[in-house]
Amino acid sequence: MTLFNQGKSARTVSKGVVCDTQDAVETLYTCPANCRAEVTMLFCVNANGTTTALAKWVRASDSAEFRLIGGKNLGIGESVLLTGATLVLEPGDTLKCIASGNASPELDFMCTVTETFIPVG
Repeated sequence: MTLFNQGKSARTVSKGVVCDTQDAVETLYTCPANCRAEVTMLFCVNANGTTTALAKWVRASDSAEFRLIGGKNLGIGESVLLTGATLVLEPGDTLKCIASGNASPELDFMCTVTETFIPVG
């Protein structure tokens, strides 16, 4: 348990998405309307050729985009693991992923988040 969700109803979930179409934007995770989400892990692994990985946080309140992984070239079998920091998502915020630079990409993105429920009222 982290200090962020101490004493509040929460659940930890992991999500994954495969980016297998060049330059297509895939949604890895969307923070539910009744939660705040604490992202504790983001992982990307390449399974085909050399591919450029991009992961970004899209803030719902103003559509601002922030790169979490920006233009990282990965050879086959290479990966990126982001841990040790916390990103707090508000309702509607999303994590988006893109594979580029490879006509047949196979980038797997995964994240683990702790969703803390926001009381109604």
